[in-house]
Amino acid sequence: MAEVIRMPKMSDTMTEGVIQSWLKKVGDDIKPGDILAEVETDKATMELENYVKGTLLHIGIPAGGTVPVDAVIAIVGQKGEDISALLNAAPATPAAPVAPSAPVEEPIKPVSPAAPANISVPQVTDSRVKASPLAKKLAQEKGIDISRVDGSGDAGRIVKKDIENYSSTGKGLAPVFTGKESFEEVSVSQMRKAIARRLSESKNGAPHFYLTMSIVMDKAIDARRALNEESDVKISMNDIVVKAVAASLRKNPAVNASWLGDKIRYNHHIHVGVAVAIDDGLIVPVIKFADNKSIPQISAEVKQLAEKAKNKKLQPNEFEGNTFTISNLGMFGIDEFTAIINPPDACILAVGAAKETVIAENGLIKAAHVMKVTLSCDHRVVDGAVGSAFLKTLKDYLENPVKILL
Repeated sequence: MAEVIRMPKMSDTMTEGVIQSWLKKVGDDIKPGDILAEVETDKATMELENYVKGTLLHIGIPAGGTVPVDAVIAIVGQKGEDISALLNAAPATPAAPVAPSAPVEEPIKPVSPAAPANISVPQVTDSRVKASPLAKKLAQEKGIDISRVDGSGDAGRIVKKDIENYSSTGKGLAPVFTGKESFEEVSVSQMRKAIARRLSESKNGAPHFYLTMSIVMDKAIDARRALNEESDVKISMNDIVVKAVAASLRKNPAVNASWLGDKIRYNHHIHVGVAVAIDDGLIVPVIKFADNKSIPQISAEVKQLAEKAKNKKLQPNEFEGNTFTISNLGMFGIDEFTAIINPPDACILAVGAAKETVIAENGLIKAAHVMKVTLSCDHRVVDGAVGSAFLKTLKDYLENPVKILL
């Protein structure tokens, strides 16, 4: 007996998917474990696995089509089997396939006849033109043909203000440029839709407040240099920040929390999400149990997950379960910024660049690398004193990185 295949829910936030491509065609014999299609979800492009043995009798969603979760996308049965009853009972209602974007151009109609762009302006100061000596001198300096200027003085005499206002009159020599307006409209991906929805809900639903602190990073820079001399993987400053954040969460568990409406969840485990920018937006791979991992282990895992994110190969278990998130724009030269909380976390840390500057220490002026971090807090969960205590701990760890290893 024929069976329908429905669009599965491939992530916790997925409401619809896009069929990127069908890997089987109508008439193909298929078995459990075969990959039927590639599906773009709100988090990644994933493989749709088949669990039914038989022949692919019907494909209800063309490649490029968008379909909601649980909608019928295909039917599998025996060759020659009548599936009209199934089609009538559960028709698929896909959105129109995504059409390739194309530039749209609309011409602008000139409001006045176009003048040549490269126009040669004679510097004329004809004595027969009624103009004041100052107006003639100013016209010559500006390269204006004074015979084209309307005078506003007595008997049409050209005065200084006529020359000064000439360029705004639109007469004579002012060139009129024509061109074409153009733009490109690109269909919003499932990931971009999910990002927009989740961050809008977070920003509008969670009362954000922000705490900023400056951290002297000279010892952390030295520690990174020393670690890279011994480590098999290249360690970044962000890897050290991840480790310091995880250690700080262990000392400040009230920050490692989530708002659940009628209760607050205080997580005993520490899963640090690291925001990664990809073409479709922002995705947050999660370093699980980050407080128990060494800096080289964190570095290797961040690199592996970031690469999978850029190739849209992340699995749901690799981008879910975060208890705290870090967003680092320091590598782009950003001094400081504020980030929107990544649900279900109560906080997110925005990390800027470590820049060399002049500071005062013990009454002395010296050069130092200073990094600014801003903690965005959900005020329903984290109060100012709690967030400040977390940042104080983080500052202590980064300014004395040997403590992270204890």
